[in-house]
Amino acid sequence: MKKFIRVIVTIILVIIVAFSAYAVISGRTYLFEAVWYNFANIDDYKKFTNNTVVTGEPQPWSLSNDYNKNPLPVTLKKMLEDLETVAVLAIKNDSILYEFYWDGYSDSSLSGSFSMAKSITSLLIGAAVKEGKIQSLQQPVGDFLPEFRTGEKAKVRIVDLLTMSSGSNWDESYANPFSVTTELYYGHDAYKTATGVSIIHPPGTLHYYKSGDTQLLGLVLEKATGKSLSAYASEKLWQPMGAEHAALWSTDQIGGNEKAYCCFNSNARDFARLGKLMLDSGRWKGNEIIPMDYYLNSIKPCHIPDQDGLRCTYYGYQWWIIPSKPGIFYARGILGQYVIVIPSKKTVIVRLGKKRAGEHIDNAPAEVDALIKWGMLF
Repeated sequence: MKKFIRVIVTIILVIIVAFSAYAVISGRTYLFEAVWYNFANIDDYKKFTNNTVVTGEPQPWSLSNDYNKNPLPVTLKKMLEDLETVAVLAIKNDSILYEFYWDGYSDSSLSGSFSMAKSITSLLIGAAVKEGKIQSLQQPVGDFLPEFRTGEKAKVRIVDLLTMSSGSNWDESYANPFSVTTELYYGHDAYKTATGVSIIHPPGTLHYYKSGDTQLLGLVLEKATGKSLSAYASEKLWQPMGAEHAALWSTDQIGGNEKAYCCFNSNARDFARLGKLMLDSGRWKGNEIIPMDYYLNSIKPCHIPDQDGLRCTYYGYQWWIIPSKPGIFYARGILGQYVIVIPSKKTVIVRLGKKRAGEHIDNAPAEVDALIKWGMLF
């Protein structure tokens, strides 16, 4: 028995030494963090360095006369609790109709948004277009990033990044610690990781979801505006919308690049402002944040063929669309983070949590369908 244990211990030590040697020699030292932390969670901002998205004069939400008078339907409440929801909030007609928190979270608790940050980055692209910092979505990415000025990369336009159709070889794998997505999440050189892709399909011809495309949009924004994403988000979103609390946008290192594709950390009430902005066609209290045509195209299917050879009817400019529910659109994060906009009901629903359902209904996680059905009752 002792001999068997010695053999097992020896094998484990060999694996550890080999893994460590590979990580150091290959320069992939982020692997130590990826293995140590194992899985992403909604409090990952505590692991990373962060830039602050400062707010200005707060514009608190008013409470509806029917605030929290009608509890969640029993089946929906059970679903949300089974998926370890930490916050659910509904805004109707500019007022909070319902909100509830679990697991010690509150209306001021920070929580990671994961890929909802993609929709935020899209809003910032729209703001830069309005401001003239980006002249056209047809502009080549190479106008801003020198790595995209030659070869096939020179054919990639900003609109190709917005519609996830850059044609790059990005590996959107979350479980594989050796994937480029894991490197972008735990690594410390987002610029090098994002720009190091190769183009293997003609840009604009294949819709394939890639976090690397959004990270490139973030880098374009920094070059176009001369500001960090956090500073630009503060100027164009958080201050005009009167966010009540500062947000944190995680970076690859101190003084480095924000992780544009993920890692914007805020609370349910302030995330709801993004939905309200989109509910009002890209305006906040009459002030245009993004141009109308950009807003309309953001929530219109890109119709670019996807991996199945079908035209994409479920994605616009970094916003998700539900084909069977015309007019409804939403931002989505991998662990079930949502900002759902239901224009016909003048309603915005925010859900934050630790899990999402494995079942999909019309290309959306099952809880999105359930939340929309709830919202249609308002």
